[in-house]
Amino acid sequence: MIIKELKEKYLKFFKEKGHKIISGSSLIPENDPTVLFTTAGMHPLVPYLLGEKHPAGNKLVNVQKCIRTGDIDEVGDDVHLTFFEMLGNWSLGAYWKKEAIEMSCEFLTSKKWLGLDKNKLAISCFEGEPDKGINKDEESAKIWQSLGISKERIVFLDRKENWWGPAGETGPCGPDTEMFYWSSNEPVPKKFNPKDERWIEIWNDVFMEYNKRVKGQRVKESRAKDIKYEYVPLKQRNIDTGMGVERTVAVLNGKKSVYDIEPLKSITNKIQSLCVRLNLTHKKEVRVIADHLRAATFIMGDEKGIAPSNLEQGYVVRRLIRRAIRYGKKLGIDKPFTHHVSKLVIELMSDEYPELKKNENFINEQMVQEEERFGKVIEKGIKELGKMAIGQWETRTNSGKIIETEGKEINGKNLFYIFSTFGFPLEMSFEEINNIRKEIGELSLLSDSEKFEIEKEFQEEFKKHQELSRTATAGKFKSGLADNTEEVTKLHTSTHLLLAALRKVLGEHVYQKGSNITGERLRFDFSHSEKLTDEQIKKVENIVNEQIKKDLPISCCETSLEEAKKMNAMGVFESKYGDKVKVYTVGKEKEPFSCEICAGPHVKSTGELGHFKIIKEESSSAGVRRIKAILE
Repeated sequence: MIIKELKEKYLKFFKEKGHKIISGSSLIPENDPTVLFTTAGMHPLVPYLLGEKHPAGNKLVNVQKCIRTGDIDEVGDDVHLTFFEMLGNWSLGAYWKKEAIEMSCEFLTSKKWLGLDKNKLAISCFEGEPDKGINKDEESAKIWQSLGISKERIVFLDRKENWWGPAGETGPCGPDTEMFYWSSNEPVPKKFNPKDERWIEIWNDVFMEYNKRVKGQRVKESRAKDIKYEYVPLKQRNIDTGMGVERTVAVLNGKKSVYDIEPLKSITNKIQSLCVRLNLTHKKEVRVIADHLRAATFIMGDEKGIAPSNLEQGYVVRRLIRRAIRYGKKLGIDKPFTHHVSKLVIELMSDEYPELKKNENFINEQMVQEEERFGKVIEKGIKELGKMAIGQWETRTNSGKIIETEGKEINGKNLFYIFSTFGFPLEMSFEEINNIRKEIGELSLLSDSEKFEIEKEFQEEFKKHQELSRTATAGKFKSGLADNTEEVTKLHTSTHLLLAALRKVLGEHVYQKGSNITGERLRFDFSHSEKLTDEQIKKVENIVNEQIKKDLPISCCETSLEEAKKMNAMGVFESKYGDKVKVYTVGKEKEPFSCEICAGPHVKSTGELGHFKIIKEESSSAGVRRIKAILE
């Protein structure tokens, strides 16, 4: 079975079960300050999981492209990917555990659908947390047993393994039940051991019945660590499922690895053809290059086209490309190659994702430019490593006073600096230092014991860095959509006024390229190539504040995509929306100030917003500007 066939079967199965097929969303989330990328199909659906009515109904199914960077160190094994496709079906209060599990079992095992051997299935369920008032999920286990899964093949695991959500600090979440398939030709064990890697997770049914929220009043930010949370039942119980496309196709074809199926097989073959130094031990390096460049191609090729940069999504793109280049150097690829790989990704996947072909020139240009930039950085990194390779020496006066110290000590702290500044992984730094010492011929090469001690210190530095990063991220992305509802709603509504004002001041080439909203501020990205003048910023502010003073009504209607186009509603029409959409109008319907397709929360009139103030205007990426603003 090929990927396209699996996706078609999945959509057809759930359509026959009364689900409405909806389109997948952009990789760049809108109005969700908790994540940089869409990491699961649930992210675009958070308002509906919290109770808002979806235009397509309460049973939904789709294919969603996703990016996850949390497991980046695992990429290169048989199952982990940075970019992947996810199949998902949702019940927004329409059905519950029994129906969800029964449909999952039918799709997996029925000969009409996937026809997997039920005797090769195993299941995990949530073990519960009585102290939080969350019971052990015996209900799901009993449903699985009634469908023919033996008790020995069902285990109960903790929150780390069998709980999903919320997407950020707070929001909808719940326990899940996960499905595993025996991937080996060896006899299937009678008892399920989830630590045995021959059991491959292929599907996950999440029972979203809780809303994680701040308990009592939010404490001051300086005491954020003291915030307490509680889990309260949602207004509606939701089902949110996810099936990894690549993993499932690998299992269906009896393949051990996702890199053994198309299109990843062709991409890895292309990379192997470019390698000068290649042997059987380089399997992981080739896979990492394939994964990272495919992910970078999709992020840059998204409808919101993110270029490499040192900010947020752009920084992730930069790290993915540079990490691929580093591994390429290790395999002897000394000429620019990333654009050759991105061209192949586009060729293989643009039939289903036409945005890749549409943005092909942009993707290839960015690949070439980033490789050129990194080439210059690599030279500086090698120079720094050269100082370490020859060690430290001192210049003294006749009296013995030190007047100059040159060189740098080889230790984990200094090599972590090389890693974080120039992008050299530890093993590449070791290799470079030994190469320099070979050329000198006077210094001994680093021994395994020396490398071991250096690596220990490097890992300690790395852990410190991770902790700082997590702390910074928590501060940066706190206050998700489920928090500070009133503030977020006001700021989200303000983005509609901001976009309309920008188009009046700068021109109709301005389109929204992304937004990020916390309870304190809005951040809005838009297409424009030049820095705004102080006069233009003031004009935009004045126009927005004029609409606020007018106390314009804000109305909403559900309509077809075609009707929305006739209304001249702003929105990305190509792939993001289903047959029905919500259109929010600011002002009179015949001559509105703003008319946009949107699913986020809104106030009833502009008079509720307060005074709008732009606090910063800057570049986001090539051809994209960014505004940060507040309401006073």
